[in-house]
Amino acid sequence: MNYYRERHCPARGEAPACLVPPPSGYRVPVPWPESLHKIWHDNMPYGKIAERKGHQGWMKHEGSYFIFPGGGTMFPDGAEQYIEKLSQYVPLKTGVLRTGLDMYSVIFSSLKVASFGGFLLKENIMTLSFAPRDSHKSQIQFALERGIPAFLLMLGTRRLPFPAQSFDFVHCSRCLIPFTAYNGSYLIEVDRLLRPGGHLIISGPPVRWKKQEKEWNELQVMAGALCYKLITVDGNTAIWKKPAEPSCLPNENDVGLDLCSTDDDPDEAWYFKLKKCVCKVSMVEEIAIGSIPKWPDRLSKPSARASLINNGTKLFEVDSQKWVKRVSYYKKSLGVKLGTTHIRNVMDMNAFFGGFAAAIVTDLVWVMNVVPARKPLTLGVIYDRGLIGVYHDWCEPFSTYPRTYDLLHADAIESLISDPICDLFDVMLEMDRILRPEGTAVMRGSPDVIEKAAQVAQSIRWNAQVHDSEPESGSTEKILVATKTFWKLPLTSR
Repeated sequence: MNYYRERHCPARGEAPACLVPPPSGYRVPVPWPESLHKIWHDNMPYGKIAERKGHQGWMKHEGSYFIFPGGGTMFPDGAEQYIEKLSQYVPLKTGVLRTGLDMYSVIFSSLKVASFGGFLLKENIMTLSFAPRDSHKSQIQFALERGIPAFLLMLGTRRLPFPAQSFDFVHCSRCLIPFTAYNGSYLIEVDRLLRPGGHLIISGPPVRWKKQEKEWNELQVMAGALCYKLITVDGNTAIWKKPAEPSCLPNENDVGLDLCSTDDDPDEAWYFKLKKCVCKVSMVEEIAIGSIPKWPDRLSKPSARASLINNGTKLFEVDSQKWVKRVSYYKKSLGVKLGTTHIRNVMDMNAFFGGFAAAIVTDLVWVMNVVPARKPLTLGVIYDRGLIGVYHDWCEPFSTYPRTYDLLHADAIESLISDPICDLFDVMLEMDRILRPEGTAVMRGSPDVIEKAAQVAQSIRWNAQVHDSEPESGSTEKILVATKTFWKLPLTSR
């Protein structure tokens, strides 16, 4: 089940304490939205991909750039035409759908470098693409360089690091994921992630694919056992709709599907083994497609899942108002370049309810909301708002390539290093790896911790300033605003 390609981290003390230099010829990335269509060639260490895949229409090498026309094996007429085709069956342009998961699998896939998700941004749909680390193509690195939400991930032996009922649709175009293998574990995981009333879209194998009739039949049987409704089979594209009601299981089915025990928490997803049973989930009808507000109304309204947390609805309102004020302070008083072409890819390292991301939603950015795995599992509320994110433990490296984010935001930084095995230096070294040259880090915390952070910032070549928190807050908290310098290795060191 691809265990060898899943996330593996070095033991404490084994990771090298070093800075990752940019490649020779690296430049500050092309700004958004121009980056959707072209990026600097020398920023990407994989040039042969364009030579091998240029005939497929989704990527070309022209002069100093990689160009992305928007085609590909599964949409030779372009991603936009493919989306128009899907829109006949899936409400992609009405605000009903907001969050999507775009799945890729192994290196044999044709891989459109997230063009599907990139073009859906025009419809205010936030699609998170994932694929495994791959030295041959590194499609996720290309996607992030373009300013498209993407994440390094492998569907193998563990649950994906997302909450249950989070994505409004799941899309697979030639992803080559064997959904019905391993007793259907992969399709069961997709079912866990798909919001009630959501859509499953599979284009390419095995849908009406020559020599894959058995796999295609098994997929239809298993989807039927989950009571998914087959909306259409258009060429090699199949679209199902998940019921908006509680699971129809237990039922009589030919694939042995049954419900998990009541002690299974469907939202647990950090190093959590895949199961061969279907999760029992709560609040199905309250958070189903059609029940939650359309975008953008869902952004500002507390979801039913917020009420599962003690005083959650009130906390939601307070958190939202707090971050509107804080973001205004960042922009007007601290000089953080939010709302400009300098910042596109943003990460909130301690997101809680996603209030920071909601406060900058009108800026030309997308935000990866990270909920620490040892904290209350609030990520479901973030997805109900129409935002995206992942679970993560900041004692470990984040699943992304170097130089992929323009701004890193860490509220209550001390809470990320409260575990005895975590160290502020290690966390900031990882932040440096993730941050692009000339990128910005904003850290909030107690005066003692921020003072230490300022010392670490100097040691890793950041230009940093420490500021007081918002005057009206009455807090003793300090804010560190730092810029990662654009340094290069001397020629003799390369």
